[in-house]
Amino acid sequence: MKKLMQFSFTKGKALGLALLVYLITYTLAEAQDGNAGINEATMRVRSYFTTGTSLMYAIGAVLGLVGAVKVYQKWNSGDPDTGKVAAAWFGSCVFLVIVATVLRSFFGI
Repeated sequence: MKKLMQFSFTKGKALGLALLVYLITYTLAEAQDGNAGINEATMRVRSYFTTGTSLMYAIGAVLGLVGAVKVYQKWNSGDPDTGKVAAAWFGSCVFLVIVATVLRSFFGI
C-alpha cells in the first residue's frame, strides 16, 4: 500500500508539473496573422532573388571558362567528339542564363 501511494504521489507531481508548463506556455504564446507571415516570407525571398540571380550568372561564367578549357584540350588532342562537348557546355551556360531570366519574369521581379 505504501508503494502504491508513493507512485500516485509521484504521478501527481508529474501531472501537476506538466499542467503548469502547459498553462505558462498557453499564456505566453501569441498567435500571429497568417497573411503577415506569408507577406514577410515573400518580401525576404524577393530581397534575396537579385543576389541569387547574380550568383547563377557567376556560376555560369565559371562553368563557361572551364568548358572552354576542356573543349580547347579536346580540340588540340584531335578528339572527334569535340563538337558534342562544346555544344553541351555552351548549352549548360545558356540554360543557366535562361533559367535566371525566366525565374525573374515568373516572380515578377
